Amino acid sequence: MGEQPMWGTPEGQRIIELLWAPPEQPARGPRPKTSVREIVAAAMALADAEGFDALSMRALAKEVGVGAMTLYSYVPGKAELFELMVDAAYAERPLPEAELDWRERYRRHAFEARQMYRRHPWLLESNLWRLPLGPGVLAVTEDLLAIGQSAGLSYAVGSRVSSLLEAYSFGTARGEIADRDEARRTGQSSDDFWDARASFWQTYFDAARYPTMFATWEAGAYDEGDDPDRELGFAIDLILDSVARLVER
Repeated sequence: MGEQPMWGTPEGQRIIELLWAPPEQPARGPRPKTSVREIVAAAMALADAEGFDALSMRALAKEVGVGAMTLYSYVPGKAELFELMVDAAYAERPLPEAELDWRERYRRHAFEARQMYRRHPWLLESNLWRLPLGPGVLAVTEDLLAIGQSAGLSYAVGSRVSSLLEAYSFGTARGEIADRDEARRTGQSSDDFWDARASFWQTYFDAARYPTMFATWEAGAYDEGDDPDRELGFAIDLILDSVARLVER
């Protein structure tokens, strides 16, 4: 019998093996000094504490107590390490109880996704269109698609709804975390930022030119956007109202 053809590339096969069957010892060297799981956990902790830019293979090697070259015998590089980190973060994400109705399950997924990004802001460096093919990501994906089936959606529509909810959670988390990071970097909160520019309203703002904006401000509508949970809940409910109409069809 001839050799079985290999799917993908050697590099791609390597990351798949690391995601699904990480070796207990490195590819080279006499005895293991750490493990892939320990390295990923240390990388996540370092990125959580100091930000993604602070994560380098050299800094990580120091963190786990091995030489940089030893670290490369466990993980080929930072790109592969990041895939492992993303999948591990998804694996932490609780899945909603299967006995809940489809709407509540979708809603909980959205809030859990936002919490995941809050715990690990470096996840915003990831690409939703190129998520790792690991057990953590696949568990979340499977559950989201199963909710669509329980609601009676077609496979295609269920997939689109899942993608929409994940993308919206990603986007709102990006805005929230970017504002938080900006406040930390500049020492100026969002309120301070707008207060510093208050002269605009007296000097340049023309209520006759922007009547709807002025009426919205007068009604206090902008003041209602201070609660991130309420804002996310409002948006998700709006999306799910549309999904409910698809379910009714």
